[in-house]
Amino acid sequence: MVRGDDREPRAYHHGNLRQALIDAGVELARTGGPNAVLLRAASREAGVSHNAAYRHFANQEDLLAAVAQRCMSRLSLLMIERMDRITTRDRVRRAQARLGAIGRAYLEFARAEPGWFRTAFSSARPHQGSGEAPAADDAVPNPYDVLSAALDELVAVGAITPERRDGAEYAAWSGVHGLSSLLLDGPLHDLPEPEVERAIGTVLAVISRGLS
Repeated sequence: MVRGDDREPRAYHHGNLRQALIDAGVELARTGGPNAVLLRAASREAGVSHNAAYRHFANQEDLLAAVAQRCMSRLSLLMIERMDRITTRDRVRRAQARLGAIGRAYLEFARAEPGWFRTAFSSARPHQGSGEAPAADDAVPNPYDVLSAALDELVAVGAITPERRDGAEYAAWSGVHGLSSLLLDGPLHDLPEPEVERAIGTVLAVISRGLS
């Protein structure tokens, strides 16, 4: 697709302009992160006038918040997909493997889709009172809920005690998010791939041992 400010807008043929603008914003975020999610750019990508976007988004942050939610949903879906791949029959080992799988999925998403990852955690907030219903794609559990369910499963199968479970999502999420940030934008950015895998394995192992 040709990109540039001098491109003529395309005729709008979509049935849902709001979703078309979010879709455009998601693609902008994928390559440029949250700073690329601009109302004017999304309008151009959707093939509509800049003013048309304001019928659905109050301002720039309103659009970014919707795009961030979509990116967060993408992260959740990958976590769920990786977790559902675990088919170990032993209930305890399965629950433990499912927790590890969502941790790896989180790190995989950050490294494979850095623009989406940065956008998902951009802290943008939607404009209050927009009255817009959420898209079906965005109605998936958020990563916190996915993690919480995996930890609850560990309790249900007797892998950890309720006392160990209490507040564990904060430590687990902090561990994988911190490593994701260090690998993406921090001093571990240029770490050789074998060391990246070692770092991932170590962090996940420490989380697992801390719960035991």
